[in-house]
Amino acid sequence: MGKATGFIEYKREVPKERDPLARLQDWEEHYLPFPEEKLRKQGARCMDCGTPFCHTGIELNGMASGCPLYNLIPEWNDLVYRGRWKEALDRLLSTNNFPEFTGRVCPAPCEGSCTVAIHDPAVAIKTIEQAIIDKGFAEGWIVPRPPKTRTGKKVAVVGSGPAGLACADQLNKAGHWVTVFERADRVGGLLTYGIPNMKLDKKLVERRVNLLRAEGITFVTNTEVGKDITFKQLREEFDAIVLCAGAQKHRDLHVEGRGLKGVHFAMEYLTLATKSLLDSKFRDGKFISAEGKDVIVIGGGDTGADCIATALRQKCRSLVQFGKHPRLPDERSADNPWPEYPYVFTLDYAYKEAMAKFGRDPREYSIMTKKIVGDENGHVKELHTVQMEKVRDKDGNISFREIPGTEKVWPAQLVLIAIGFAGTEESLLDHFGLEQVNLKVKAEYGKYATNLEGVFAAGDMRRGQSLIVWAIHEGREAARECDQYLMGYTNLP
Repeated sequence: MGKATGFIEYKREVPKERDPLARLQDWEEHYLPFPEEKLRKQGARCMDCGTPFCHTGIELNGMASGCPLYNLIPEWNDLVYRGRWKEALDRLLSTNNFPEFTGRVCPAPCEGSCTVAIHDPAVAIKTIEQAIIDKGFAEGWIVPRPPKTRTGKKVAVVGSGPAGLACADQLNKAGHWVTVFERADRVGGLLTYGIPNMKLDKKLVERRVNLLRAEGITFVTNTEVGKDITFKQLREEFDAIVLCAGAQKHRDLHVEGRGLKGVHFAMEYLTLATKSLLDSKFRDGKFISAEGKDVIVIGGGDTGADCIATALRQKCRSLVQFGKHPRLPDERSADNPWPEYPYVFTLDYAYKEAMAKFGRDPREYSIMTKKIVGDENGHVKELHTVQMEKVRDKDGNISFREIPGTEKVWPAQLVLIAIGFAGTEESLLDHFGLEQVNLKVKAEYGKYATNLEGVFAAGDMRRGQSLIVWAIHEGREAARECDQYLMGYTNLP
């Protein structure tokens, strides 16, 4: 695929970013346009590797290796190299409902398992994917395509995140009448309120939702199942139900001072910021402000990085992000071989911005919060921490041990907890009466059927906190199983 010698002739290139200090003045996406000629060269780097691991979609050591959507990556890389963009778009959309989302926010496990990446930088798969779908919209190739015939069957999809939207899209393509229920005031789930605008412009989410609506899908917002509408009502009105409500029960920090004012979950902070931006460009004041504050983010993942970028735009005074693990190596370690997802040090957009603003990477590694201390008004004023070391016992079990003498006090007026999600909220699971395992719906992978007749579950609600590509994958597969249940056969992939 691509040019036979392309990976030798051309170096990896990705779009340049806007100046970090300049982009802190707005909430727009941070990448600059990438010329088509460069995109074609990047497509040419895709080698004819015989067995392409980039789209294998398997899990190795608990992480995705290759694309869980089984995207036909070598095919559309070759088509881009040859300038056959519309055909590339057709191949891309055959496996991925929303490339405009994955091309921006997916961590690209496909690139980690790219054959070129064994010795050289991977093919710029994610960049090419985004370029294909963006060109498709720009050229007017993507238009509403409602199904030609309807089955008369009605399906309720609970949750409008990537799993719910993918499931609804597929079921609608099969000719069923689909209604998506969303408890927030806007459709999109974490695509809308969990990811900041500079990482995923909400106009793109709205554009896709409007397209789905034009194809016949009904969206009902401000409606929480179990509160505004009951499960019993859904079962009476619909022929089948697919639950894609996500994993929104936060993991909490159980330390002294957790209840002080100024200590918030990261998702609360991000949600309010995005909602206020969309509602009024922050004029309503209905958000948690970091302006003039010393901000500490507890948790070293992507959500924490998004908090960093948001706090910078709110003009915080200082920023620190705590992570419990050591700094990742610059290159793959011996126990992290290709084609596993590469655990290597990277500089996300947020950290580049922090370095430009404050002259240093805000991340602190191998650190544990011991307690949070407040002032006389019950508001957080400082965090007490200790450094840790990662130790492995004779059986290979890993634990963390405090290092005496490394105690430190950090000033803070805003603390954001970003240590992930434990599973689905108990109230929702209990309302449905679903069998569950560790706050996840019990439903076999590949089947997605719950213990209740005609009720399916997919995405983070079933598998736990995961990647957007896994959510879309499960939404598609659950739609296939639901279609089979309704019709006795299915033509969905």
